[in-house]
Amino acid sequence: MQLVRYTDADYAEQLNCAASSSSLFDPVIEERTRGIVEAVRQRGDTALLEFTQRFDGATLTVDQLPVTAADRMGAALAADERLRAAVAEAHKNIAAFSSKSRRRGWKASNSHGASVAEKFDPFGRVGIYIPGGTAPLVSTALMTITLAKVAGCPEIVVCTPPGKDGSINPALLYAAGVAGATEIYRVGGSQAIAALALGTSTIRRVQKIFGPGNAYVVAAKRLLFGHVAVDLLPGPSEVLVLADDSAEPAFIAADLLAQAEHGSGHERVWLVTPSAKLIRSVQAEIKRQLPKLSRRAYIEKALAANGWLIQVKSLDEGTDLANRLAPEHCEIMTRDARVRSERVLTAGAIFLGNHSPTVLGDYVAGPSHTLPTGGAGASFPGLTVDQFQRRTSVTEYSKPSLKKALKAVQTFADLEGLDAHGRSASIRLNA
Repeated sequence: MQLVRYTDADYAEQLNCAASSSSLFDPVIEERTRGIVEAVRQRGDTALLEFTQRFDGATLTVDQLPVTAADRMGAALAADERLRAAVAEAHKNIAAFSSKSRRRGWKASNSHGASVAEKFDPFGRVGIYIPGGTAPLVSTALMTITLAKVAGCPEIVVCTPPGKDGSINPALLYAAGVAGATEIYRVGGSQAIAALALGTSTIRRVQKIFGPGNAYVVAAKRLLFGHVAVDLLPGPSEVLVLADDSAEPAFIAADLLAQAEHGSGHERVWLVTPSAKLIRSVQAEIKRQLPKLSRRAYIEKALAANGWLIQVKSLDEGTDLANRLAPEHCEIMTRDARVRSERVLTAGAIFLGNHSPTVLGDYVAGPSHTLPTGGAGASFPGLTVDQFQRRTSVTEYSKPSLKKALKAVQTFADLEGLDAHGRSASIRLNA
């Protein structure tokens, strides 16, 4: 991990490096993704099968792309009590949390006495990407599909990469079924995003795409924005721990290691603290804990590329840095954690105190773990149920309310030189 101190001569330069190492805007990745998207646009299912063989090592036929009802039933039958209990617990919390933020229609009268309203309808057909690769993210199925179901989306289309034998992890299939998926396809990567956005003979296009993914998946979502709506830019995982000397070093080390283990190598982790002693203790804990972890190779790769131990001059300076970095997850382990969290304005999700590790948000707490990364948190929120709803305004005037509005309408029409606009209102009163 890179060690940076506020006393370093190149401190500002090093902070620039810590803030700019996101893979979201890698031009090489974007160009490769552009080629994949174009291939799917031109050759549809044929391109999907070729990319599935190249990137996932699975040789499939077109009729093997959809997951069958028999596959889903087999996954449900194979689910043991431990899995069923964990899925049920997480699903209950996620559904309860998301139902609180579902938008509901309203109606009121404006100054003319006319009726103005908003209605919120679920998207009719949504696409959800569930990462697979080195770690099938069973929890992501719950954290995305559940929200679509709570919103009332009738068609929930899931794409996830298969293993080399063409299978999909049965626990993931089971969770997707519990959450409410209506269609599931064996296709991953940027080619899946292209299929959902553009459509193929097998996969009908969707209205909006949701879900996290690697740098190629995020690049595809950016390139296809406009052909389809997208949720946000949830790329490789990140965590920033803002801590003072009251924090427990073993807990911090465990949380940094956890977020570095996903496997892409683009994960980013930061410890930001005024305490040099805490940094030394966390370094020692990482050395102690790392050899015991099964995904040590992945973790070491991520820490070497994008692991940062940053000693700031004060917690206030650390808070400013957290806002600059806009991390996906921000753990605040300080004496004033709750108060300090009010000043953290760009994090995807905030976790307070020594006993709120990010993994709770990853799995069971309730808020979706699909969050903006790569600094996108400065502009985008995390995934919420209202993003599965379309907003439409509804306006209804009567003849008396139209008469009240006519003078202002005519003034605007005259100012803008749009006489047909004015006449479209006055003709109704002159008839």
